[in-house]
Amino acid sequence: MTRIAAAFQRARLENRAAFIGYLTAGDPSADATVRMAGALDAAGADILELGVPFSDPIADGPVLQRSAQRALSAGTTLEGVLAMAARIRARTSLALVLFSYVNPLLRRGLAAVASDARDAGFDGALATDLPPEEAGQYQPLLRAAGLDTVFLVSPTSPAGRMREAARLSSGFLYVVSRAGTTGARASLPPELAATIRRARRAAGSLPIAVGFGISTPEAARRAAALADGVIVGSALMRAAEAAGDKREEAVALLARSLVLSCRRAR
Repeated sequence: MTRIAAAFQRARLENRAAFIGYLTAGDPSADATVRMAGALDAAGADILELGVPFSDPIADGPVLQRSAQRALSAGTTLEGVLAMAARIRARTSLALVLFSYVNPLLRRGLAAVASDARDAGFDGALATDLPPEEAGQYQPLLRAAGLDTVFLVSPTSPAGRMREAARLSSGFLYVVSRAGTTGARASLPPELAATIRRARRAAGSLPIAVGFGISTPEAARRAAALADGVIVGSALMRAAEAAGDKREEAVALLARSLVLSCRRAR
């Protein structure tokens, strides 16, 4: 059983949704990223998506765009992200997902990425702009290295694409809560329950995690009632951005409130 599968199993046994946090690696530094990962672990997070900063983050809203730019300005590379992951792996019990646009992975070479990510301690990978129809080389190489592969579906995904994304996924299927870019929102869309029902029909027993727009305990509570995992990224990076030198404390404080909201009433 992979760490990702174990995280969902543990959450299920504890009658809660798994909490999945996202951090842009290298924002504002490698050391800060490792410390924030430790703060998430201490707050009760189950899985960490460690984002590779990219110069053209078309799926990201303004918070993550600024975060990626700061990380790139600090000199963060894919090699540096792998080094951060190794440090996080040694210091935490978090399951780790390499979160990237596909271009940096192709530049390094998919076979090399698969091997290097495994050796760094990653448990899975997600290429946010790689549709399932174009994953012919990507998915087998990463799975052969022992990494889970995570694909995304959205409210506009037809049934066939949802089935194909689920077929290629292991670990979990990522359900984007709304069309558009990432970013904290005041509330979740009313059609989310219907989107998750469609995703469950496609996924079968594969866990489903929902992300994009979850920023408050109330939104996390609603998402946890529908899905097996709750993903929060922009809200965590916004809290870190606003807190400056107190970023670890701010991330831990927000994460604790969101982790508590992932618990379901018995």
